[in-house]
Amino acid sequence: MVYLASSSPRRAELLRQIGIKFDIIHVDIDESPAEGEAIDQLVLRLSREKALGGLTQCTTMKRDDLIVAADTLIGLDGKILGKPQDVPHCRQILQQLSDREHQVYSAVAVAGYDGEVNALLSNNRIRFCALRTEDITRYCGSDEPYDKAGAYAIQGMAARFIEHLSGSYSAVMGLPLFETSQLLQQAGYEF
Repeated sequence: MVYLASSSPRRAELLRQIGIKFDIIHVDIDESPAEGEAIDQLVLRLSREKALGGLTQCTTMKRDDLIVAADTLIGLDGKILGKPQDVPHCRQILQQLSDREHQVYSAVAVAGYDGEVNALLSNNRIRFCALRTEDITRYCGSDEPYDKAGAYAIQGMAARFIEHLSGSYSAVMGLPLFETSQLLQQAGYEF
């Protein structure tokens, strides 16, 4: 059995896309960065901690069961762009992304019954077109950006802002499927 340590409907959709049957477990961890922690190291650490948190919450786990956990962060000029708190914050984030390239770091971790956790990172680049004020206003007026890192969803209305993607679409959406498949196979999961 596979357990997804995430309440993200996007991650669940992606895992189903590659034919994985799973149950969802909810894991809550402190996602604060450590002093001087690089974004790529933070996203890897968070995915590992979520997988370990899943192990402690899954009391019915059997020897062949696996926990899948992931985290995604947006980086611009070496700084994390988090989830917008409100409309002004959403506007600010999108103005920063306008006509610029940014990075999307997505890490996935797989934990086994024995507590061993392996994780992989997918580093992706996105370039936004120049956003008009009315584009930002309309998008921030929707419900879409408020639970998304960087204030946008590639699979939603913001797709029209993306001029170029270098990397993995699924990773930008929240779960790098290639890396997830690799880790599951390494852990003995049969597709």
